[in-house]
Amino acid sequence: MNPTVSRAIGFWQSLTARLDGAGETIPPLILRLIMGWEFYESGLEKLHGENWFTDIQSRFPFPFDVIPANLSWCIATWFELIGAIMLWIGLGTRVFAFILLFLTFVATAAVHWPSMVTMWSDLAKGYAITDMGHGNYKLPLLFSVMLLPLIFSGAGKLSLDHLIAKRFGATMLQPLYGPLTWAVAAAVFAIPFLMLMPVLGVALLVAAIALALVGSRSISARSTGQNRR
Repeated sequence: MNPTVSRAIGFWQSLTARLDGAGETIPPLILRLIMGWEFYESGLEKLHGENWFTDIQSRFPFPFDVIPANLSWCIATWFELIGAIMLWIGLGTRVFAFILLFLTFVATAAVHWPSMVTMWSDLAKGYAITDMGHGNYKLPLLFSVMLLPLIFSGAGKLSLDHLIAKRFGATMLQPLYGPLTWAVAAAVFAIPFLMLMPVLGVALLVAAIALALVGSRSISARSTGQNRR
């Protein structure tokens, strides 16, 4: 290989390796700070404001359309406040990021989703910040996208999650692949989508169950094969 090309490749690999190292700390920290602030601010507004959930209760997805609006208001308020604090300190990050993702989908279904979706143009018009009668789900969609890395990759090294794992000597496993991995991923998307697009949510849930069964059988088959040796 040409020495210049070899040096260029080596430089690029060294650079990307250092970016990977910084990526374990900086991006998740920024996401946690920003998302924590957004949900904390939303929770504070609910805590000190009037309950307007009563006016839109019929638009909430099941079961939030039948439980008391005061209870829904309380759940949303405290999960936003507590979830924000947990994101800031990086404790139980994956769990609280998922809870906030779920709340975001519920809010999108009740407030931000287009009232009627008959074609792609309806969704395109609703992808906006200002509601012009077609929904305004752009901001909650961006929030959802920003929460996903925290759910799938965790809080990063500058977090209580990492410090606790390190303190108790938890072994960091290498990423796992296969049907069970995709079953978990499908379930992560399925549960929130049950609130917004039930048909898609059910389809993802069925896919998650099917993948889990395939993965379990594969593990069982490998275990049986090893025992016979």
